[in-house]
Amino acid sequence: MRDTRPGYDGDVVLGEEYVSPGGGDAGLAASRAERNPLRVNRSPLARKIITFNLIALLILIGGIFWLDPFRGPLAVQRGDALSREAALIANAFEVQLPGGLPVSLATGDGIDAAATLGAIDLADGAQAFVFDAAGTLVAEAEGPALAEAGGSDTVLIDALNSVWGLFARVFTPGGEPGPGEAAEALVRQLVPGATDGAASVPVEATGPQGTIFAVAVPILQGDRTVGVIGLTSAATDLDSLARGEREQALQIFFIAVFVSLGLSLLLASTIANPLSDLAAAAEIGRDRHSRKLNPGRVRIPDLTGRPDEIGRLSGALRGMVAALYDRIDANEQFAADVAHEIKNPLASLRSAVVTLRVAKREDQRDRLLDVIDHDVRRLDRLVSDISNASRLDSELVKEEEESFDLIKMVRNLTDYLGEQARERGVEFITDLPPGRVETMGLEARLAQVFVNLITNAISFCEEGDAVRVWVRRRENRVLVVVEDTGPGIPEQALTKVFNRFYSERPPGQFGDHSGLGLAISKQIVESHGGVIWAENIRPTDADITSDPLGARFVVGLPI
Repeated sequence: MRDTRPGYDGDVVLGEEYVSPGGGDAGLAASRAERNPLRVNRSPLARKIITFNLIALLILIGGIFWLDPFRGPLAVQRGDALSREAALIANAFEVQLPGGLPVSLATGDGIDAAATLGAIDLADGAQAFVFDAAGTLVAEAEGPALAEAGGSDTVLIDALNSVWGLFARVFTPGGEPGPGEAAEALVRQLVPGATDGAASVPVEATGPQGTIFAVAVPILQGDRTVGVIGLTSAATDLDSLARGEREQALQIFFIAVFVSLGLSLLLASTIANPLSDLAAAAEIGRDRHSRKLNPGRVRIPDLTGRPDEIGRLSGALRGMVAALYDRIDANEQFAADVAHEIKNPLASLRSAVVTLRVAKREDQRDRLLDVIDHDVRRLDRLVSDISNASRLDSELVKEEEESFDLIKMVRNLTDYLGEQARERGVEFITDLPPGRVETMGLEARLAQVFVNLITNAISFCEEGDAVRVWVRRRENRVLVVVEDTGPGIPEQALTKVFNRFYSERPPGQFGDHSGLGLAISKQIVESHGGVIWAENIRPTDADITSDPLGARFVVGLPI
C-alpha cells in the first residue's frame, strides 16, 4: 500500500559512480589503488582463510603418512612370501629326515644341516638360520647382497622423510626392535615359539641396513619338532618403493598447497577486500566527524550486484546511510520550521509589549493584553505539539504492535466525538460494518489519527453541516473515511495540508492550531504500512472548477 523502497540521497554513491570516487573519498580511492592481492599481512580475514585451508591439507597429508597406506600392502606381501619360502626350506629338511630314527641337528645324526642349507639358493638379501630343538644355532647361510637403493629425488624430500622416520619411531606403538639389531638376534626371538610346532607370524624390524623381515618355521619329524628354520630378508627394495610413493604424495601435496594458496588469495580478494572497502568507507565517515575535516557524505561502495551476503550487507549499509541522511535532513528542516513558527508569535509578543508601554487608553491596553494572552497560548500549544512530534519517531519504534479490533476502536471514538459535534449543531453520521476487522498496530497511535481527522472535520463545520465517518473492508486493506460538508480544501493545498506547520484555516481560527496534526497523522499511518490522502467532495457531473461540497480524508491500513 506504499512504496517501501529506500530513497537514496544523491550524495550516497550508486552504481558505477563508485569506480572513481572524487572529493572527500581520495583516501579510500588511494587505498584501493595501492592494494596488492598477494599481501595478506593487513587482512586478518585473508590470513585466516589461507591458514584454515592449509591446516586441512596438512591434516590430510599427515594422516596419509601416519596410516602409511603405501607400505602396508607391500609389507604384507613380503611377509607372506617369506613365510612360504621358509616353509619350503623346512620341507627340504623334512624330506631328508630318516623315518623313525633319532635325529640330532647339532651332531649331524640323520642329516647334515649345514650341507643341506648350503645347497639351497636363497633370495637376494636373505639369511637363513638352522636351530636345533634346544635353540642352538647349527648352521646359517646368506643369499646375494641387494643392490644399493637409489637416493631420493630432492633434498627437501630426503629431509621430510627423515623427519617422518623420527616421528614414526617415537609415536609408533608396539616396541619395534631398535636400529642395529642383527638378523640373528631378531630370529632368536621367534625360535621359542616355533619349537612348539607352529610357524611364527612374520615380524618386521629396522636393522642396520634398513627394514628386515623375519620368520621362524619348525622342522618336523612326524609330530616331533627337531629344529627350527629362521629366515630373514632385507627389504631395501620395499623401503625404496614406499619412499617413492611417499615422494609422489609429497609432490602432490606441494602442488595442492600452491593451488590452495592461489584459491585462498582469490577467495580473500572476493571476501576480505570488499569488506575492507565497506569498513574503510565507514571509517572515513567516522574520521570526518571526529576530526572535523571537510564535511561530506559517506560514500558506501555499491556491491548489491553480488548474489551473496556481502551484496546484502552493502545494500543494507547504503540503505542505512541514506535513511540516516534523510533523518538528518528532516531534523534540519524541522528545526528550521520550528524556529520560523516560533518567531511569529514572539515577534507579535514583542510588538504588543512595546506598544503596551506607550498605550494611554484602557481599551487599548485590554486589546494588547488579549493579543499577548493569545500569543502565549499559541506558543504553549506550539511547543507542546513540537514536543509530541519530536518524540513520535522513537515512540513508534519502542512501542510493541498488537492485534486489535479497528471497528470497535472507531465506534468508541465516534460515540464520544459525536456528542461534541451535536453540541455545536453539527450532524454526526457513522456507517460501520458489522463484525470485527482485526489489524496489527499501535491502537493508541491510530486512535490519535482518527481523533485528529474527526475533530478537524468538526472544526471546519458550521451549524447545520454534517460529518460522516464510514469504514469499508477490501481484500487486503481497510479504508476509514472522514467526510464533512465544510468549505473544502483549496486544490493547491490538497498535498500541502500534510506538511509540518501548514494550516489552511478560516480567519477566525488563526493561531488556534499548530499545523502539526495532519503531519503527525501521516507519519503514524505510514509507520503502519498504510496511506492517507485528502480530496474534495464533488458530484460526479459537476464542473471541476465549481465549489466543493466538502472535504474527505481517507486512511488505508493493511489487514
